[in-house]
Amino acid sequence: MTVKRPGQLAKCDPKLVDRLLAYFEDELIPATRRSVERGNKMFGAGLLRKDDWSTVIVGTNNETKNPLWHGEVHAIKLFYELPATARPRPEEILFISSHEPCSLCLSAIAWAGHDNYYYLFTHEDSRDSFAIGHDLKILKEVFKQDPGGYARDNVYWKGYAITDLIDNCEAAARKGFMARTEAIKKAYGELSNIYQAGKANNDIPLK
Repeated sequence: MTVKRPGQLAKCDPKLVDRLLAYFEDELIPATRRSVERGNKMFGAGLLRKDDWSTVIVGTNNETKNPLWHGEVHAIKLFYELPATARPRPEEILFISSHEPCSLCLSAIAWAGHDNYYYLFTHEDSRDSFAIGHDLKILKEVFKQDPGGYARDNVYWKGYAITDLIDNCEAAARKGFMARTEAIKKAYGELSNIYQAGKANNDIPLK
Protein backbone atom coordinates (compact mmCIF):
# COMPACT_ATOMS: atom_id res chain seq x y z
CA MET A 1 0.00 0.00 0.00
CA THR A 2 1.46 3.38 -1.03
CA VAL A 3 0.07 6.51 0.58
CA LYS A 4 0.68 9.98 -0.86
CA ARG A 5 1.68 12.65 1.62
CA PRO A 6 0.67 16.29 1.21
CA GLY A 7 3.65 18.60 1.00
CA GLN A 8 6.21 15.95 0.12
CA LEU A 9 9.07 17.07 -2.07
CA ALA A 10 9.33 14.87 -5.11
CA LYS A 11 11.71 16.00 -7.84
CA CYS A 12 13.14 13.22 -9.97
CA ASP A 13 16.90 12.91 -10.38
CA PRO A 14 17.33 9.62 -12.29
CA LYS A 15 20.96 9.21 -11.23
CA LEU A 16 20.03 9.66 -7.58
CA VAL A 17 17.11 7.24 -7.81
CA ASP A 18 19.37 4.68 -9.46
CA ARG A 19 21.90 5.05 -6.63
CA LEU A 20 19.24 4.77 -3.93
CA LEU A 21 17.81 1.59 -5.42
CA ALA A 22 21.30 0.16 -5.93
CA TYR A 23 22.03 0.80 -2.24
CA PHE A 24 19.03 -1.34 -1.32
CA GLU A 25 19.86 -4.06 -3.84
CA ASP A 26 23.59 -4.38 -3.25
CA GLU A 27 24.15 -3.36 0.37
CA LEU A 28 21.14 -2.91 2.62
CA ILE A 29 19.13 -6.03 1.71
CA PRO A 30 22.09 -8.44 2.18
CA ALA A 31 22.97 -6.80 5.52
CA THR A 32 19.33 -6.85 6.59
CA ARG A 33 19.04 -10.54 5.77
CA ARG A 34 21.91 -11.29 8.16
CA SER A 35 20.28 -9.13 10.83
CA VAL A 36 16.84 -10.72 10.43
CA GLU A 37 18.40 -14.16 10.75
CA ARG A 38 19.58 -13.04 14.21
CA GLY A 39 15.99 -12.21 15.17
CA ASN A 40 15.83 -8.50 14.33
CA LYS A 41 13.16 -6.65 12.40
CA MET A 42 13.72 -5.94 8.70
CA PHE A 43 14.15 -2.18 9.13
CA GLY A 44 17.43 -0.64 8.01
CA ALA A 45 19.16 2.59 7.13
CA GLY A 46 22.19 3.98 5.38
CA LEU A 47 24.40 7.03 5.33
CA LEU A 48 25.83 8.13 1.98
CA ARG A 49 28.06 11.07 1.17
CA LYS A 50 26.19 13.81 -0.67
CA ASP A 51 29.13 14.70 -2.89
CA ASP A 52 29.73 11.30 -4.52
CA TRP A 53 26.97 9.07 -3.02
CA SER A 54 29.54 6.67 -1.64
CA THR A 55 28.48 4.56 1.33
CA VAL A 56 29.61 5.64 4.78
CA ILE A 57 27.45 3.38 6.98
CA VAL A 58 25.14 0.43 6.36
CA GLY A 59 22.82 0.20 9.36
CA THR A 60 20.31 -2.47 10.30
CA ASN A 61 17.89 -2.98 13.16
CA ASN A 62 19.63 -4.45 16.20
CA GLU A 63 16.80 -4.63 18.74
CA THR A 64 17.86 -8.04 20.00
CA LYS A 65 20.82 -6.22 21.59
CA ASN A 66 19.00 -3.04 22.60
CA PRO A 67 15.35 -2.13 21.87
CA LEU A 68 16.45 1.41 20.97
CA TRP A 69 18.70 0.18 18.16
CA HIS A 70 16.23 0.79 15.37
CA GLY A 71 17.82 0.82 11.92
CA GLU A 72 18.25 4.59 11.84
CA VAL A 73 19.40 4.94 15.44
CA HIS A 74 21.87 2.08 15.09
CA ALA A 75 23.23 3.64 11.89
CA ILE A 76 23.81 6.91 13.77
CA LYS A 77 25.53 4.98 16.57
CA LEU A 78 27.88 3.34 14.07
CA PHE A 79 28.47 6.69 12.37
CA TYR A 80 29.73 8.24 15.60
CA GLU A 81 31.97 5.27 16.25
CA LEU A 82 33.97 6.19 13.15
CA PRO A 83 37.19 8.12 13.77
CA ALA A 84 36.47 11.84 13.65
CA THR A 85 38.92 12.24 10.77
CA ALA A 86 36.96 9.70 8.69
CA ARG A 87 33.50 10.98 9.57
CA PRO A 88 31.73 13.53 7.34
CA ARG A 89 29.65 16.27 8.91
CA PRO A 90 25.96 15.35 9.26
CA GLU A 91 24.94 17.97 6.72
CA GLU A 92 27.20 16.23 4.19
CA ILE A 93 25.15 13.03 4.44
CA LEU A 94 22.18 11.58 2.57
CA PHE A 95 20.20 9.62 5.14
CA ILE A 96 18.40 6.53 3.81
CA SER A 97 15.65 4.62 5.65
CA SER A 98 14.13 1.41 4.36
CA HIS A 99 10.86 2.33 6.08
CA GLU A 100 9.42 5.71 6.97
CA PRO A 101 11.12 6.56 10.28
CA CYS A 102 9.17 6.14 13.51
CA SER A 103 8.91 8.94 16.06
CA LEU A 104 12.08 7.74 17.83
CA CYS A 105 14.06 7.77 14.60
CA LEU A 106 12.62 11.07 13.37
CA SER A 107 13.87 12.66 16.59
CA ALA A 108 17.22 10.90 16.34
CA ILE A 109 17.74 12.22 12.82
CA ALA A 110 17.03 15.74 14.06
CA TRP A 111 19.19 15.46 17.20
CA ALA A 112 22.08 14.06 15.15
CA GLY A 113 22.02 17.06 12.82
CA HIS A 114 20.94 15.38 9.59
CA ASP A 115 18.93 17.59 7.28
CA ASN A 116 17.23 14.95 5.13
CA TYR A 117 16.01 11.39 4.85
CA TYR A 118 14.78 9.22 1.98
CA TYR A 119 12.49 6.25 2.62
CA LEU A 120 10.89 3.49 0.54
CA PHE A 121 8.07 1.99 2.64
CA THR A 122 5.46 4.11 4.44
CA HIS A 123 4.19 3.75 8.00
CA GLU A 124 1.08 2.14 6.52
CA ASP A 125 3.28 -0.37 4.69
CA SER A 126 4.96 -1.23 7.99
CA ARG A 127 1.54 -1.96 9.48
CA ASP A 128 -0.24 -3.55 6.52
CA SER A 129 2.54 -5.35 4.63
CA PHE A 130 4.91 -6.17 7.48
CA ALA A 131 2.47 -6.58 10.44
CA ILE A 132 4.36 -4.01 12.54
CA GLY A 133 2.02 -1.16 13.40
CA HIS A 134 3.82 0.41 16.34
CA ASP A 135 4.94 3.50 14.39
CA LEU A 136 1.39 4.64 13.68
CA LYS A 137 0.08 3.57 17.08
CA ILE A 138 2.75 5.55 18.96
CA LEU A 139 2.16 8.62 16.79
CA LYS A 140 -1.54 8.38 17.59
CA GLU A 141 -1.39 7.40 21.26
CA VAL A 142 1.50 9.62 22.35
CA PHE A 143 1.43 12.56 19.93
CA LYS A 144 -2.24 12.48 18.86
CA GLN A 145 -1.18 12.49 15.21
CA ASP A 146 -3.19 10.75 12.53
CA PRO A 147 -1.30 8.96 9.74
CA GLY A 148 0.73 11.50 7.79
CA GLY A 149 0.21 14.14 10.46
CA TYR A 150 3.82 15.12 11.07
CA ALA A 151 5.63 17.72 8.94
CA ARG A 152 8.02 16.28 6.37
CA ASP A 153 9.44 19.73 5.60
CA ASN A 154 10.56 21.51 8.76
CA VAL A 155 13.47 23.43 10.25
CA TYR A 156 15.38 20.22 11.02
CA TRP A 157 15.03 18.06 7.91
CA LYS A 158 13.09 17.31 4.74
CA GLY A 159 11.66 13.84 4.16
CA TYR A 160 11.48 12.34 0.68
CA ALA A 161 9.51 9.28 -0.43
CA ILE A 162 11.56 7.40 -3.01
CA THR A 163 8.33 6.29 -4.69
CA ASP A 164 7.38 9.95 -5.18
CA LEU A 165 10.72 10.63 -6.84
CA ILE A 166 10.10 7.68 -9.17
CA ASP A 167 6.58 8.85 -9.99
CA ASN A 168 7.99 12.14 -11.29
CA CYS A 169 10.59 10.54 -13.56
CA GLU A 170 10.22 10.30 -17.32
CA ALA A 171 8.18 7.30 -18.45
CA ALA A 172 11.08 5.18 -19.70
CA ALA A 173 13.12 5.64 -16.53
CA ARG A 174 10.04 5.25 -14.33
CA LYS A 175 9.22 1.85 -15.80
CA GLY A 176 12.66 0.47 -14.99
CA PHE A 177 12.70 1.99 -11.51
CA MET A 178 9.26 0.57 -10.73
CA ALA A 179 10.37 -2.91 -11.77
CA ARG A 180 13.41 -2.67 -9.51
CA THR A 181 11.25 -1.36 -6.67
CA GLU A 182 8.90 -4.32 -6.99
CA ALA A 183 11.86 -6.70 -6.72
CA ILE A 184 13.05 -4.87 -3.61
CA LYS A 185 9.57 -5.08 -2.10
CA LYS A 186 9.50 -8.81 -2.79
CA ALA A 187 12.84 -9.23 -1.02
CA TYR A 188 11.55 -7.34 2.02
CA GLY A 189 8.42 -9.47 2.03
CA GLU A 190 10.63 -12.55 2.30
CA LEU A 191 12.62 -10.95 5.11
CA SER A 192 9.38 -10.08 6.90
CA ASN A 193 8.25 -13.70 6.71
CA ILE A 194 11.52 -14.81 8.32
CA TYR A 195 11.12 -12.26 11.12
CA GLN A 196 7.47 -13.09 11.79
CA ALA A 197 8.19 -16.82 11.88
CA GLY A 198 10.88 -16.41 14.53
CA LYS A 199 9.85 -13.38 16.56
CA ALA A 200 8.41 -15.44 19.41
CA ASN A 201 11.95 -16.56 20.19
CA ASN A 202 13.32 -13.08 20.91
CA ASP A 203 12.67 -10.66 23.77
CA ILE A 204 12.13 -7.45 21.78
CA PRO A 205 9.49 -5.54 23.81
CA LEU A 206 7.44 -4.38 20.80
CA LYS A 207 7.56 -7.24 18.30
